[in-house]
Amino acid sequence: MRQDVEQPFFQMSGVSKSYGGVVALDHADLTVRRGRIHAILGENGAGKSTLLKVMSGVVQPDEGTMHFDGREVSFASPAAANAAGIVCVYQELSLIPDLSVADNIFASNPPRRFGMIDRRAQRRQAEEALARAGAADINPLAKVRDLPLSRQQMVELAKGLAHEPRILILDEATSALTAADVARVIEVLRRLREEGLALLFISHRMHEVKALADECTVYRNGRHVMSFEAGTRSDNEVIEMMIGRKYQHAFPAKPAERAAAEPVLACRDLAWGDTLQGISFSLKRGEILGLGGLDGQGQRELLLALFGVLRGCAGTIEVDGKAVSIPSPVAARADGIGMALIPEDRKTEGLMLPMSVRENLSFAALDRMSTAGVIDRDRQQSFVDRMTDLLAIKSHSLDAAVGSLSGGNQQKVVIAKWLVRQPRILLLSDPTRGIDVGTKQEIYQLLRRLADEGAAIVFYSTDYDELIGCCDRVLVLYEGRIKKELVGPAINEQNLIASALDLPVGQMSPSTGVAP
Repeated sequence: MRQDVEQPFFQMSGVSKSYGGVVALDHADLTVRRGRIHAILGENGAGKSTLLKVMSGVVQPDEGTMHFDGREVSFASPAAANAAGIVCVYQELSLIPDLSVADNIFASNPPRRFGMIDRRAQRRQAEEALARAGAADINPLAKVRDLPLSRQQMVELAKGLAHEPRILILDEATSALTAADVARVIEVLRRLREEGLALLFISHRMHEVKALADECTVYRNGRHVMSFEAGTRSDNEVIEMMIGRKYQHAFPAKPAERAAAEPVLACRDLAWGDTLQGISFSLKRGEILGLGGLDGQGQRELLLALFGVLRGCAGTIEVDGKAVSIPSPVAARADGIGMALIPEDRKTEGLMLPMSVRENLSFAALDRMSTAGVIDRDRQQSFVDRMTDLLAIKSHSLDAAVGSLSGGNQQKVVIAKWLVRQPRILLLSDPTRGIDVGTKQEIYQLLRRLADEGAAIVFYSTDYDELIGCCDRVLVLYEGRIKKELVGPAINEQNLIASALDLPVGQMSPSTGVAP
C-alpha cells in the first residue's frame, strides 16, 4: 500500500462543541487517510453531523485542533474549507429549484468569459460533473424542480465533485436515492478512492457501509467510541457500539392471521394521468399494508391521491364501505375519514424548522386544542407532553426550534403531530429515511402497536428489509399499476425484486401466499 495512504491526511483532536446546554461533541477525535473510504457511524444525535460541520467550516468548535495535510487549520466558513479542498454533500439539498441543473452546480463560481457567465462552458463542465457523479442521463439545462428527489440528490453530488475536492464528505447523501442510483454512487466512490481522494461516508444503511467502507469510526453522545477496519466487527457489535446497549431484533413479531374484517379503506380504479393507472386495493383495521417497487412507480402519488393532495384523480375511494370525496388534506383528516400522512421529506413537507418543537407538535390538531379559536394552553401542554413521552422525543426544551433536533427526533415530531389526532388510517412515505437504527426500531415497534390498537396503515418504503419485517401484505407497483400482491412467507427479497422489475415470481405453491 502507498505510504501516503498509510499516513494521516486529516486529523481532528479533542474537538468539542455545545449549543446552549446541549453538548454535541465531547473531545471527539478523527483520523482520515487518502485513498480510503471512512464510514462515520452513530445514532442521530451522536455528533456525526456536527463533527463534519466543524470539519467543513459550517460551525466553529469550542475547543480542539485540526490538522490537514501536515499543517494546523481552522476554517471560518464553508467557502474556506472548499478552497482548501474539503467538500461536503449533505442529505438536505442546497439546490435552488427554479434554476437549471448547470446553474446549481456552478452557483458559487460559474465559468466566465469577458466578465459574463460562459453558458457554453458551464453546460460542458456540468455534463462532465454529472458524468463523474454517475448521472450522465440528467439534462444540465433541466430545472431542478422538475427532477424527482433522487435525481436532485445526484445533482447535489455532481455539485460537490465540481469543486474538485481532496476530501469528499457524504452526509446521508444516499438516503433519498433509488437502488439504481445507489449502485452508481458506490461505483463512483470506489473510483474516487482509486484516484486517491479521502472519502467520509455517513449512512444508516449497514449494507452500504459493508459495500464501501475501508475503515469505520463509531460515535455516541458526542464521544469517539472506537475506530476499526471494516469487516472486523459484526453488524450486531457495531449497532451495540452505536446505541450503547444490547441490540434486539429490529422488527416486532407479526400477529397471527386475523379474523376476516370489513375494509376500512378501499380504492377502485384510482387513476391520475399516466402516473396512477387503475389502482384497486383494500385495507383492513389493524393491518400494515406495504407499497413496494422501484422508486418512482407511483407509490408517493398514490399516498398523495389518498390524502387529497392531487387534483383530477379518477376512480373511487371508500371508507368504511361508503364512497367518499377527499378534495383536500383538510377533508382527509376530518373525523369522518380520520386519515394522516407522514411525508417523505420531513425538512420541507413535515416541519416548520424555525418554529418550536411545541408549535410543530400542535399544528395538525389545533382545532382540538382550541375553544372559539383560542388555544387552550393547558390542553395543548397535555397533548404535547403525551406525544413527547409516547415517542421519547429528546429535546433540551420544547420551545427550542425543531430544526435544532437530530434527524431521528425531527422524524418523531412529524409522526407525533399526526398521532395527536388519533388517525384511523395512517399513510407513511419512506418514514425512516436517513435516521439511525435505534430510532428505526422505535418506529417499527410504534407502527405495530398502532396496528394492534386498530389503526389501518399504508407503509411505503424503499428498504426491502422494512417491507419484509413490518408488513402483513405488500403491493408491488410498476409503471403506476399494482403488478403483484405478496402475502405472508411470499414477502421476501427475491419476490420483491422480481416483481419490482416486472419479472415473473418463481413457481410457488398456493401456501406461499402469492396472491394471483
